Amino acid sequence: MRIMSLFLAVLLLFVALGAQADDVILKPFVLASKSEGTVAEKSAQLKKDLTAAGFVVVGEYAPYPDADIIIITNDEMQKNAAASEFGGYGVAQRVSVTQVGKVTQVSYTNPIYMSNVYRMKGDLSSVAASLAGVLGKIDEFGARGMTAKQARKYHYMMGMEYFDEPSILAEYGSYEEAVKAVDTKLADNKNGVSKVYRVDVPGKQESVFGVAMKGSGQSQYMDDQFIMKEIDFREIKSTAHLPYEVLVSGNKVYALYARFRIAINFPDLSMMGSNSFMHIMKAPEAIRNALQGTVKK
Repeated sequence: MRIMSLFLAVLLLFVALGAQADDVILKPFVLASKSEGTVAEKSAQLKKDLTAAGFVVVGEYAPYPDADIIIITNDEMQKNAAASEFGGYGVAQRVSVTQVGKVTQVSYTNPIYMSNVYRMKGDLSSVAASLAGVLGKIDEFGARGMTAKQARKYHYMMGMEYFDEPSILAEYGSYEEAVKAVDTKLADNKNGVSKVYRVDVPGKQESVFGVAMKGSGQSQYMDDQFIMKEIDFREIKSTAHLPYEVLVSGNKVYALYARFRIAINFPDLSMMGSNSFMHIMKAPEAIRNALQGTVKK
């Protein structure tokens, strides 16, 4: 009887711990620090610190003045990506440095949040701990937040795309042909779309490309700076939303549709009113068209 009581107590403890884990609220970004110093100085030091901690810097992107984004990966992120369907979307994390007035903000994508919205096998909690140790952690931000379960099923609203409803941009004869073509076409900077980084998922026919998008006039709706000016209006900046990804998986080229890709980092953005999705209503198709026009066969 005593053994049975002990067994039930342990079982209830595990159930309680599981329930607590399910209730943890996740947010898209982590604010690491706010301090004086230039963006260039901060970025240079961060790259040294991240490299010393075992991260690999695979790219860097300055989308507009007073902002810089460092893209990183490591062995754990790559192993998790290899074990996950379309895991290439989560094979890298982004660290941003943004000057706001006299203060320079350092932030980064929340690995645990990203692993869940990308439905990855592991939750990258040790990556999150490593980044917090290297960069610091003041608070998570970017949304009211959601649980891991909610993040794995996320879409902005009824009728809008889920993670498993991406755009198919192109199809080639093989993975090797697709990767070579995308790399070459991004180097040409066609349609204002150019390569920021590339990471090949180990042991898989899968590669992710980070892309910069610049446009003006009728093509302004795919422009990174134009979009961020409309939606990244709060005091703490979500610069690490950029850059966008193009994924080669097998012989096909994909991109998450913008109504999902933008919304996962700005899930609380209102549909209408000031600084709303209404102001970038043309962006999803403009982004899809620009990407497809760049990488198509």
